Amino acid sequence: MINQTRIDLKIRAIIKKDITSVTSNKRMMTALIIVALMMSVVVPVTFLLTIIFIPEDSPDMRDMITLLGSTVITEESSMQNMLINMILNYVVPLFFLLIPIMASSVMASSSFVGEKEKKTLETLLYSPLPLKDIFNAKIFAAFLLSMAVSVLSFIIMIIIFETLLFILIKTMIMPNINWLIMMLLVSPAMSLISINLIVRGSAKAQTSEEAQQSSLFLILPVTLLITGQFTGIMMLGPHIFLILGAATALIALILFRGSFGNYSYEKLLR
Repeated sequence: MINQTRIDLKIRAIIKKDITSVTSNKRMMTALIIVALMMSVVVPVTFLLTIIFIPEDSPDMRDMITLLGSTVITEESSMQNMLINMILNYVVPLFFLLIPIMASSVMASSSFVGEKEKKTLETLLYSPLPLKDIFNAKIFAAFLLSMAVSVLSFIIMIIIFETLLFILIKTMIMPNINWLIMMLLVSPAMSLISINLIVRGSAKAQTSEEAQQSSLFLILPVTLLITGQFTGIMMLGPHIFLILGAATALIALILFRGSFGNYSYEKLLR
């Protein structure tokens, strides 16, 4: 029991050290803040202002409405409110999904590579912790920071979006169930997938940029989903978001269980 307590304390120490190394790094924090602000503030506000200042009888407005199908259209809603609802609850969540992916990539890419660059990897590996515990600690540290950035970004986005909406057109449109599924299932799962891939690559890579390459392919499917929304090919309703969340959660679980891989002390020290 005492030995297990000591191990838990050492795992917590690694988690705290990794989070502190990122939050104290101005370059990494600047990258995190820029990505978070772009996806949670700049993109939603740009969409909102564009919709508000386009005349309702504009052909562009009607063309965008036709892409909605019957998903969000109601007889009681104005055309403007329909578009705002679509942007807030169907389009912005996909842009928002880039936040946990990018946040986790910044954190996870510096895991083992960061230790190599700071010449502290040997000290870490010679600690009494099993190698698997070291891997899990680094994955959990990146996950915690990624989720913290995601939750904070969501709160800031909703406050700014709803405040502008109320000031400009005296109404409020609340987030729907898509956001609940996004924040509780899809976002954590995508973050874990990104982290696991990068931590694996980080153990082999010599630079942080090289380690980040393994997560770039996650951006492609998100981009395709965004394109599908805008072209009307597929409108992601709650059921599709739930299926997406379940699929990504399953992949994340499989990757997490195999995150340790075939690594050894010798491989990591190369």
